[in-house]
Amino acid sequence: MSASPIRRWARSEAASGWFMVSPTLIYAMLLLAAPLATIFAYSFFKDGYLVVIHEFTTQNYIDAWSDPIFRTILFRSVLVSALVTLVTVLLAFPIAYFISFVVPASNKSRWLFLITIPFWTSYLIRVFQWKVILNFNGVINSTLQGLGIIDSPLQMLNSIGAIAITLAHAYAPFAILPIFVSLEKIDRSLLEAGQDLGESKLMTFWRVTLPLAMPGVIGAVMIVFIPTIGDYVTPELIGGGKLPMVANMIQKDMLKIDNKPLGAAVAVSAMFVVAAVSLLFLFLNRRFLKVGK
Repeated sequence: MSASPIRRWARSEAASGWFMVSPTLIYAMLLLAAPLATIFAYSFFKDGYLVVIHEFTTQNYIDAWSDPIFRTILFRSVLVSALVTLVTVLLAFPIAYFISFVVPASNKSRWLFLITIPFWTSYLIRVFQWKVILNFNGVINSTLQGLGIIDSPLQMLNSIGAIAITLAHAYAPFAILPIFVSLEKIDRSLLEAGQDLGESKLMTFWRVTLPLAMPGVIGAVMIVFIPTIGDYVTPELIGGGKLPMVANMIQKDMLKIDNKPLGAAVAVSAMFVVAAVSLLFLFLNRRFLKVGK
């Protein structure tokens, strides 16, 4: 008697693969997909007095996008995240290049170990450290005044620059590591072949090294841009709440105003904006690779 289709499938390699990934898949569904689906559903509900009315409406999105404050905060969030991403990647690439091409193979693990040291402390503690450094009576102002360079302390907190510096420092290791991995995968003989054909070191870098390292650069951009646009702690502590970003607005709508459907609509809108900006970057990167060939 032949085995049933279910038993044959249970013994197949496909079933073994599904059984192996099922714990991770269930974990992702419960902790990632389910909350996103809940937020998406809430964005189409109505807000009532101390309750959420489960009736379909698109008014939350209309209210969000017609609010000039939301548009301003969303634009600021994208601007700050783009600035942080640009600064972080521009600083991370030389460091990753130095570790990959200059540091001896026996010492690379030590350098990577040093890069991970900031992860030993809490993200919140690192933000507070930057608040101490940039404070009115902080390390920088005290040093500059002690050297006689300035007469009165500089106002560095509560600014976009301070927020960008703090976020760039926090996410720098996330940018260095993927770029380093891409640089390590480059066949060094390709670089030697380019120089043997008469290309300068600069052109070899531009036409060989950089295109081959772009997967790591793309990964670094995505890893930095996506979480920074939704960062809540840094604008609140370093910006003093005077320069809120979209996460701060979501928190206000959800908790202080107690309008969860509107907060959900703001969150979903921000997610679509992040997706649109990410797709635009991927498109521009493909164009860059075509031009570089």
